[in-house]
Amino acid sequence: MKLKFLILFFLGFIGTITAQNSGSITGKVIDQKTNEPLPYVTIVVKNNDATVTGGITDEKGEFEISKLASQNYTVEIQFIGYKTVAKEVNLTNSKKVELGTISISEDVQQLEGVEVVAEQSQMVQKIDRKVINVGKDLIASGTTASDIMNNVPTLSIDPQTKEISMRGNSNVRVLIDGKPSNIPVEQLLQQIPSASIKQIELITNPSAKYNPEGMSGIINIILHKNSQDGFNGSINTGVTFGITPKTNTNINLNYRVGKVNFYTNYGYNHGINANHGSITSERPSLENTQDFSFRTLNNSHLIKLGMDYYINEKNNISFYTNQNITDSNGDGKTIVNYIDDVTNRNSSQIFYNGNESHNQTYDLAYHHDFNKKDETLDVQFNYSKTKDTENTKYNDTTFNPTENSVRINKIEGDTDYFQFNTDYVNPLTETSKLELGVETRLQKTSSDFQNIDNSGTSLSNFNFDRNIYSAYFNLGKQIGKWSGQIGARFEYFDLNANFNPTSQNVSDDLFTVYPSAFITYTKNEKNSFNFNYSRRVDRPSIGQLNPIREWTTPLLESRGNPDLVPQFTNSFEINYTRKTKIGSITSGVFYRLINDEISRVVFNDPNDINRNILSYDNFNNNDAIGVESSANLKFTKWWSVNASVDAYFRTVKGTVQNAETENFENKQVDVVMFNARMNNSFTATQNLRFQLFGFYRGKDISLQYDRKPMYKMDVGASYNFAKGKGTITARFNDVFDNMRFAFDGGIPYRQYGAFYWENQTVYLGLNYRFGGGKNRALSRKQRDLNETQSSGGMF
Repeated sequence: MKLKFLILFFLGFIGTITAQNSGSITGKVIDQKTNEPLPYVTIVVKNNDATVTGGITDEKGEFEISKLASQNYTVEIQFIGYKTVAKEVNLTNSKKVELGTISISEDVQQLEGVEVVAEQSQMVQKIDRKVINVGKDLIASGTTASDIMNNVPTLSIDPQTKEISMRGNSNVRVLIDGKPSNIPVEQLLQQIPSASIKQIELITNPSAKYNPEGMSGIINIILHKNSQDGFNGSINTGVTFGITPKTNTNINLNYRVGKVNFYTNYGYNHGINANHGSITSERPSLENTQDFSFRTLNNSHLIKLGMDYYINEKNNISFYTNQNITDSNGDGKTIVNYIDDVTNRNSSQIFYNGNESHNQTYDLAYHHDFNKKDETLDVQFNYSKTKDTENTKYNDTTFNPTENSVRINKIEGDTDYFQFNTDYVNPLTETSKLELGVETRLQKTSSDFQNIDNSGTSLSNFNFDRNIYSAYFNLGKQIGKWSGQIGARFEYFDLNANFNPTSQNVSDDLFTVYPSAFITYTKNEKNSFNFNYSRRVDRPSIGQLNPIREWTTPLLESRGNPDLVPQFTNSFEINYTRKTKIGSITSGVFYRLINDEISRVVFNDPNDINRNILSYDNFNNNDAIGVESSANLKFTKWWSVNASVDAYFRTVKGTVQNAETENFENKQVDVVMFNARMNNSFTATQNLRFQLFGFYRGKDISLQYDRKPMYKMDVGASYNFAKGKGTITARFNDVFDNMRFAFDGGIPYRQYGAFYWENQTVYLGLNYRFGGGKNRALSRKQRDLNETQSSGGMF
């Protein structure tokens, strides 16, 4: 009897405790003026001014806070740029309190003249992407988009070439406000001020709505949109001090009156880039060391002019033009010393190089909102023309004067690109949505090569025509805590290319289907799971196909391979997001199955035993698996951390050349690569902030060489003045001067070396926003729908 009594008492006690903590509060948050639901609004539950728990609203603006004790609470609704609203809740008499619809209004005093930015960047896992809401911690880490990308989980910027990669792979597309740019990505990222970035979307498995190019996925950079009446703008300028100083300046102007918004942007980069390196070769009987030094003066101008015309509440038209002009002049020297120079083979090469490029882009877009809520139609026309010229003079010197030579290479390239696309979105019900679209992309490129040397003049020409026609659908559905989306993109690909004087032709005619699928399970406000799949393609680029040399040294020449075929990737991914009191942690696992992988390859020049050819080739089918974890944590009011770690495991298979036998052999290597980064932000005062950033990129292995680890540490500070309108930034990069590209390889023979650049630098920058004008009461939905609209802004 006593045992039964104790059991009943224990069960009753547990039931009482459970009942005391089974209360819940629900509600929905909307914009007071537009009546649109507001997602990601912060809900804070307090008791006697002490925070008990909290959460955020979902895509519909709804929230539910559960497992609350039976007592009185104060519920605060907090959202950046809006006035905080507080509600008193009594759970002593009711287990569930419904607050209903809560309207919140914009804080005009906050929004007038100054863009409100969160203190700390936050990552949000959506059904098909990770969204980084850029805060002051990331903005202060660099003056340009290129600077802050290294602080974003899974992203890396090559410090020398500025090439961007995601998950250790450079096969990635970069979009600005959901649209591609015809400006080279490496240059574009250096033209966008970090203060202009609102969000960075990491779409590692893009849906069928997006073009399927890019094995690693898509990076979508979303810029702040200017919705103020009157005249306003910003200036961002800075100087980097290394071996030589470099400047970067950007001016953004905006004028809005009535239904018309005019905007312009001018960006200017100027500076000398210097780097040097060496390669030691242990090729039998030809052992040598090559020493390189390069110095280039770069100038680039980027001008954008555009306007938006808001016909009425449901229709608007946007037009802009980009004019990008770059020129560079440089010189370099290569010295080749043979260890056993019995035949006086030592030589040197000096070159003088001039490059000019002009890209002009014209874009016209139309957006229509139907009477049905969230039903939209977008139509876009885009045309661009690019002209590149190169003039390089080579002086080759040997110990035998009769073999000295002077060569002049002249290259002219022209590219015409046209794109038309239409996108239609129809929310079939409150829990389902249909997306449809069609697209046409036409590209025509020609490259003329003229070589002038002692033997006369030779001419070569490469023509490249590529047409892509596609259509897609996506169907999304939400059922309780589950949401899903399936889709497919149907694409017809037509390629014709030819190379003269050899009359070498390349053609491809292919119809392909690219499916995608996404499933998300939101267990509660603190735990969510996501699974997704997509099929991707990496088509050989013009540079990878073009057999005309890209660059040359006495012992090495880089050129494309016209025989390349597309590389297809099936990508699977699982993610888990956990929200805690001090922030959120997202972890994931991905797997890629790669067919006909495109990679770099080195082989002997059949016309010169002393030279190697650096080119591209299709390797056998490979696979890769990776794990990654990232965290946004705020330990105290003055210390916050963005950190991420990742590891990739892959098997690389391919055919490489044996230098001694000159036969091609099948090779295979297993690769494990580890990366880590941590960005610490310390808030000293309301206006003064310090940063400490650490970065490590582990050893990478390929079929022909191993790339050694890279690591660095940066320190910086930022100070706000003029009521937050201005920011001064100072940064010391690579404090211990560790960064360099070093490698060691054994195929086709033993080679090792390293390249160095101006990695240890000091940066001083200024960002200032000016102008006035009251914030226009536009629909927040219209201002934030950046994936398909490009009204206003800069790029």
